[in-house]
Amino acid sequence: MKNRWCFLWILFFAFHLQAQEKEFRINFNSVKELQKFLTYSEKSYPLVSAHRGGPMPGFPENCTATFQNAIGYTPLIIETDIALSKDSVLVMMHDDKLDRTTTGTGLIGNYTYDALQAFNLKDTQGKTTPYKIETLDQVLQWGKGKVIFNLDIKKGVPMQMIVDAVRRNKAEAYSVIITYNANQAAEAARLAPDLMISVSARGKEDVERMEALGVKADKMVAFVGTSAPNPEVYGYLHSRNISCIVGTMGNIDKSAAAKGDVLYYQLVANGATILSSDRIIEAGVQLQKYAKDNKLRSKHIKEVKK
Repeated sequence: MKNRWCFLWILFFAFHLQAQEKEFRINFNSVKELQKFLTYSEKSYPLVSAHRGGPMPGFPENCTATFQNAIGYTPLIIETDIALSKDSVLVMMHDDKLDRTTTGTGLIGNYTYDALQAFNLKDTQGKTTPYKIETLDQVLQWGKGKVIFNLDIKKGVPMQMIVDAVRRNKAEAYSVIITYNANQAAEAARLAPDLMISVSARGKEDVERMEALGVKADKMVAFVGTSAPNPEVYGYLHSRNISCIVGTMGNIDKSAAAKGDVLYYQLVANGATILSSDRIIEAGVQLQKYAKDNKLRSKHIKEVKK
């Protein structure tokens, strides 16, 4: 058993070193190009969405160093979380409190951005890293020509501030705004009718409710839940040319780790286009295999030697 674990660690580090010799970039010149790419078709290119940016040992959540590391493994959508500091700076943080992911304590809203810079980010094992809490502006500037962002807006953060940040950084061609209900989706569509929106939708009723509130179907990417939906759900959403995101973080990731990573391949074969995962390396291998097996290519995705 000891030898087996030694072999697995050697394999992991060898793969890690190989990944650092290249990176996968996704680039769009316009919002229309992004919209076309995210519109469902039988030739849709499957992508992993790195949950909280793809943290690994030494690389904390919601941090550009982590994003940079992650794109060494597979082309990515980066799902990242946005909170608000005391002085109304948009900062990258999932939790309301600092305790789990930083060397600080207490509510993030009790600190100004400058005060937050006294703390370091911690990785998912609780180890302190050299990285600091970043702003949404810094993240959007980093991502141009590299990734698509799924912007997850935490409670209390005004939608208008997110839209303004996307505009300010000219990030429209690589940003998708995450919403959790029809009213939120309607607000995003009203403030930014040109932007793509991730909506919670599991079928006709959900889509039509949002359409009645002014959300255009051609701007929707549907999050269908954290378990594989019925074929009828895929059938309806695909008939409307809406791509589907399955959240594998949690139970599906655990099942894949226990029973085999081919589960990710099967999810895409059954109708998912995007998998939001904590296991970006394993999911990425399976999605790249699916793309190769089905001769799927995109001019927007390039593998670049470093």
